[in-house]
Amino acid sequence: MTLSITLVSPDPQGLADAVRLLDGALALSPPRILGPGALDFTSGGDLSSLRLATGEALAGLAVDYCVQPTAGRRKRLLIADMDSTIIGCECLDELADFAGVKAAVSEITERAMRGELEFEGALRERVAMLAGLDLSALKDCYEQRVRLNPGARTLVTTMAAHGARCLLVSGGFTYFTTRVAEAAGFHEDRANRLIEAAGALTGQVADPILGREAKLAALRQESGRLGLDLSATVAIGDGANDLAMIEAAGLGIAYRAKPLVAARADARIDHADLTALLYFQGYEAEAFRET
Repeated sequence: MTLSITLVSPDPQGLADAVRLLDGALALSPPRILGPGALDFTSGGDLSSLRLATGEALAGLAVDYCVQPTAGRRKRLLIADMDSTIIGCECLDELADFAGVKAAVSEITERAMRGELEFEGALRERVAMLAGLDLSALKDCYEQRVRLNPGARTLVTTMAAHGARCLLVSGGFTYFTTRVAEAAGFHEDRANRLIEAAGALTGQVADPILGREAKLAALRQESGRLGLDLSATVAIGDGANDLAMIEAAGLGIAYRAKPLVAARADARIDHADLTALLYFQGYEAEAFRET
């Protein structure tokens, strides 16, 4: 089997050190330059063994890497988490700040994302703390707090321009996903719906709750609708409720992820921006798109 090893780093010295270390440990092809701070190699051998050897060689360096079969590496379906993945914040935590309960809500969020709490119960508990919050806070929160993470729009628009379907799936809320999906260029978004009455949040969320299993279902349903094998899909996220879709996808990516997720993903993005996922798929920087 021909395997591809992709290295991406914002640190030129770290990338040079990575090449030197890999060259001494593995039998690799000459590097192909994909773009600034991104190199691609090929090798033969066993996938699991090469991933382990690459990880051991690069331990401690500020370099993201991906080891995968070369065949089929360019994916045709992207399923992405929103909070702390496509955007740089947790919308529920930021809404809680407007309600004066951010510390309490953020603590529950952190535990849920680490897999210490069941997602549905944790979501209902946090939303209940928002009861009575004026709907104007949603608009203020989006405008003041929500920003796309670096590389997010380039990732989505480039994949879409090359024929991939891009779906934003979130355990957060439709008020935010519809706006983030439009800003980043996703074809579709799915999320939970906050219930409101008399110009304020009721502290309830509509059923059914979109969480871990619903994200996995979205991956399976959309790939089935498109006639794709799961090997043609990529999923990216950071928290425990993303883990099922990350493990099921052809390429599962942990982005600045909690330890549980980082340990079980196919690859991690800890240092570079989200365009690393394009480099992982073999795109060259010249193929990147913004619109």
